[in-house]
Amino acid sequence: MSLLPPLRLTGAEILRDGVMQRRSLALEGGRITRGPLPEVDMTGFYLLPGIIDLHGDAFERHITPRPSASFDIVQGLASADREAAANGVTTAFLAQGWSWEGGPRGPEACEHLLAALDALRPTQLTDLRVQIRAETHMVGSADRLIAAVEKHRVGYVVFNNHLAQAVEMQADRPGDFAVWAQKLGRSPEAHGRAVSAASARAREVPRHLCRLAEAFDRLGVVYGSHDDPDGDTREHYSMIGARIAEFPTGRTAAAAAKAMNDPVLMGAPNVVRGGSQAGNIAATDLIEVGLCDALVSDYYYPALAQAAWALVDRGLKTLPEAWAMISARPAEILRMPDRGRLDHGRRADVTVVNAETRAVEATICGGRLTWLAGEAGARFLAQPKAMRLAAE
Repeated sequence: MSLLPPLRLTGAEILRDGVMQRRSLALEGGRITRGPLPEVDMTGFYLLPGIIDLHGDAFERHITPRPSASFDIVQGLASADREAAANGVTTAFLAQGWSWEGGPRGPEACEHLLAALDALRPTQLTDLRVQIRAETHMVGSADRLIAAVEKHRVGYVVFNNHLAQAVEMQADRPGDFAVWAQKLGRSPEAHGRAVSAASARAREVPRHLCRLAEAFDRLGVVYGSHDDPDGDTREHYSMIGARIAEFPTGRTAAAAAKAMNDPVLMGAPNVVRGGSQAGNIAATDLIEVGLCDALVSDYYYPALAQAAWALVDRGLKTLPEAWAMISARPAEILRMPDRGRLDHGRRADVTVVNAETRAVEATICGGRLTWLAGEAGARFLAQPKAMRLAAE
């Protein structure tokens, strides 16, 4: 996919140095640059840093839109790639399980996804990466997991422990347990045996996690934990190096993370909908008291930009503060210094938003135009002279 020719976007309001400024933005060679370049008038638009999504599983619907209907994984990822671009996302971590659940969340599925993403990478629009959600009780798979992380250069892993939930559901809600098993392609009996086998290795989990932590440190992998229920759990993970608290289910876990300077991630759909679909703490409750650092798409890409505007409308954040939760802060958390801000020399990752409608009308990822629609499309097409001069 070709880079845009050298261009200067003028007339827009730009998020720069933490404030909205009326100035131009020059792009050349895939980077933000300086210099007198051919201009495109973007009056009436906001130019914002490209959205960085640290956790999203919406890609699953593109691969398996129905439980019994799966499609080619590379084509499914390409479709998810386009959806991300259409919603202003320039970097996206696909949340893929590594779990005793098997099926679409088992190690084989994870390895298949990693290989498919490698195949798609030369033509992808968005910078797609993988976040592996490693179930803590997968004790016998450490070597395999480390090998997959190293082979495919995975940079982000979170530890999950959904075993207690499985045991509780099996005992108290057998109907829900059977539905869960069906989604994974198992009978309830087979799923029950998997739960029992994982539970039997509980005593081996602490040493297993420490071994993974040592390997991730050696490989430069950022790692954290998912769904921490309380402060003690967050402290346990933090002590072994899993410093990111993803979706803490209660305030005590988020407060413990804050006390240890561990970043907290919450779901953007939680903000947009006004609460958690799973019945956990509302993200806005944590944002109001300074206990949430960044927002992620979780299962719905449009929610990222929508959540930023929701925080603005509710008076909880200014636009620069809200947008930082989906751009600058995620870049800092995942140690990506080349993106998240519109500064000279950084990647040309830009989300172009119509100031009147708040719709994402263009996305530029690494200097490549990955989405264009509406009035923004008309602006680009209305500048044939500038585009021609830029191409010469």
